[in-house]
Amino acid sequence: MNTISDWLSRHVGIDAWVASLIAIAILTLVLNQLAQVLLRQAARWTANTATTWDEAVVSTARRPILVAMWVVGLSFMARVLQRHVEEPFLAEVQTLRDVALIACGVWFLLRFIGKASRHVIAARLARGEEVDGTTIDALGKLARLITLVVAVLMMAQTLGFHITGLLALGGVGGIAVGFAAKDILANFFGGLTIYLDRPFSVGDWIRSPDKSIEGTVEYISWRHTRVRAFNKNPIYVPNSLFTNIVVENPSRMSHRRIKETIGLRYDDINLVAPIVADIRAMLAAHPDIDATQTLIVNFTQFGPSSLDVMVYAFTKTVVWVAYQEVKQDVLLKIGKIVAQHGAEIAFPTQTLHFPQP
Repeated sequence: MNTISDWLSRHVGIDAWVASLIAIAILTLVLNQLAQVLLRQAARWTANTATTWDEAVVSTARRPILVAMWVVGLSFMARVLQRHVEEPFLAEVQTLRDVALIACGVWFLLRFIGKASRHVIAARLARGEEVDGTTIDALGKLARLITLVVAVLMMAQTLGFHITGLLALGGVGGIAVGFAAKDILANFFGGLTIYLDRPFSVGDWIRSPDKSIEGTVEYISWRHTRVRAFNKNPIYVPNSLFTNIVVENPSRMSHRRIKETIGLRYDDINLVAPIVADIRAMLAAHPDIDATQTLIVNFTQFGPSSLDVMVYAFTKTVVWVAYQEVKQDVLLKIGKIVAQHGAEIAFPTQTLHFPQP
């Protein structure tokens, strides 16, 4: 830089301090271009490696590094100007430089957190592993929040604020805010409970017997959870509500249950036993019924108008549409078994006896 400055002073005929400014700008530009070349080469090298973390670091650090280099170059130029130009603003340039460098670091960390989250999901999907997008999203949000809080404190200290007094003021103010915004805090900790306990995730079908809530989870934020009802209406549920109600998650069921009562006529009392045996054999051999689970076919009671036979079994599929197909097939086969034995399905009847005069 000194060589460039001396050459400009002797051959161009400009002042030494102006030549220094030009020399700093030229050197910064050259280093910036060199850094771009090296970063592009590093990006090509990391793209061929097995791990994705190095690629995430290089791709997210490129712009913050280039901006930081210009910040440093401009701060050196401001130093030179400070010796020859009477401007109060120039005295604060070094402080602003530190704040800008902290901002570049925060910029890199926020980009890296987002890139790393996407890479983790993509890598697990490529390996065929189960991915819990809700947990990864929660950890990413928490990391961003911590980064921003630490960055704000560092910037405040750089600008001359007393962090101890600021923290004490924040503690006293936090108590007042806590009383005033207890519902917001309750929703925040409710969301934190959802992220940690994971009673449900985005895409799950949930319902609550305590409240009129049933549908598919679309989005989980720190304040509310958006549930898309089966009539396609959105339901916005405060997260604090989930800490006080019972939530069912049918999406995580292992099987779906068939539980039906088949009523036979009282005239078919002698045919009940063979019908029960044939229905049980049909269910045990059915390809969509899990015979390893509880399977019950029994004559249970003498009903008001029928002989009641309970059919209790579990399907292998948990998909609701496929389950309906399996259930239809089972019921039709039960109807054929009843008809093959010459029996009939009962329906409510009444018999009237007229006394002889």
